[in-house]
Amino acid sequence: MPDLPAHLLDQARRLDAEDPLASYRDAFVLPDGVLAYLDGNSLGRPLVRTRDRVGSFVAEEWGARLIRSWDERWMEHPLVLGDQLGRVVLGAAPGQTVVADSTTVMLYKLLRAAVDASPGRTEVVADTENFPTDRYIVDAIAAERGLTVRWIEPDPAAGVTVEEVRAAVSSSTAVVLLSHVAYKSAYVADLPAITAAVHEAGALVLWDLCHSAGAVELALDADGVDLAVGCSYKYLNGGPGAPAFGYVAERLQGRLVQPIAGWMGHAEPFAMGGAYEPAAGMRRFISGTPPIVGMLPLQDMLDLVEKAGMPAIRAKSVLLTDFTIRVAEELLAPHGVTVASPRDPECRGSHVLLEHDAMRDVVAGLWERGVIPDFRHPRGLRAGLSPLSTSFGEVLLALGHVRELLTEIST
Repeated sequence: MPDLPAHLLDQARRLDAEDPLASYRDAFVLPDGVLAYLDGNSLGRPLVRTRDRVGSFVAEEWGARLIRSWDERWMEHPLVLGDQLGRVVLGAAPGQTVVADSTTVMLYKLLRAAVDASPGRTEVVADTENFPTDRYIVDAIAAERGLTVRWIEPDPAAGVTVEEVRAAVSSSTAVVLLSHVAYKSAYVADLPAITAAVHEAGALVLWDLCHSAGAVELALDADGVDLAVGCSYKYLNGGPGAPAFGYVAERLQGRLVQPIAGWMGHAEPFAMGGAYEPAAGMRRFISGTPPIVGMLPLQDMLDLVEKAGMPAIRAKSVLLTDFTIRVAEELLAPHGVTVASPRDPECRGSHVLLEHDAMRDVVAGLWERGVIPDFRHPRGLRAGLSPLSTSFGEVLLALGHVRELLTEIST
């Protein structure tokens, strides 16, 4: 146990005692060997309910009902679960969200569909600080369709601004692809203002919500968002390889033709027709057989998020990141650690990036101790704080271990 200042221990105990969401932590699998888990923005903890429910699913829905479950529930589940996700997390009315595919595949499908729905427009706008998959897909689609990529080069600690977007878009812009919350710094982009700026240029905007969904309040319909994609294994605790989700505003659904024409997106999938005819609504954005087993954890987490409420979840996220920064400044700044995330909580998601030249070795040492953040090249420790499963005491303990390791490395 690290030697921690009494006043910080008192603060952590008080915050945990006053936390209205503290009891939700018991809903998660909390193994004895993990002292502190600060990687919920990469892979959320599993729920106890999910652990117990998988067996009953195998025995009943799959084992007993067998293929009948497709007619009874599974065929509509990507849309039903999408509607719940839209209502609980995204601020989206029914009929605009589907759960299917991986984030990479869903990004490709929606970006490619948006580009093809913008004839005569020859540019895609993206930023150099976005997650690699987003950048790779932009490059790939640009090469396929003979487009030019206009790259925004934002300040890594600040993120893409409205002014930078306005300077990049024009009458040649087809689509703008950006992340709402930056995967490294946690900077929260001004989604409503950027969306409006893109629309002023007559273009579409596709938002990556991987680090937003389940941690930051969203209002996609109210903000006029066109398209969005996000994963479900971070703050939505869907588990490794859990399916992604796609959002397409109702006004655009008839205009977009998704490029992977699989049988499950057909208007009559069991007619086995000779030509592809896309289904109406969000079903047209499904390609292959939906990953029903992979949706079980997401369903359980959405039920929990709905019970807790996104406003309360966001409020705790702000408190957790504020506390992390305060502790880092007191315990770690004297050892040369800097905070590379925004100080303004309105501009910060649910993780904090701490930088030091020795962080690669520090993170490796933390994992050996059962303290689990993640490392971000070249010198970042990313503390991902999942509001329903992370305690303030856990944060303090983790950063105490960081200080111990930095002390050992420097002596």
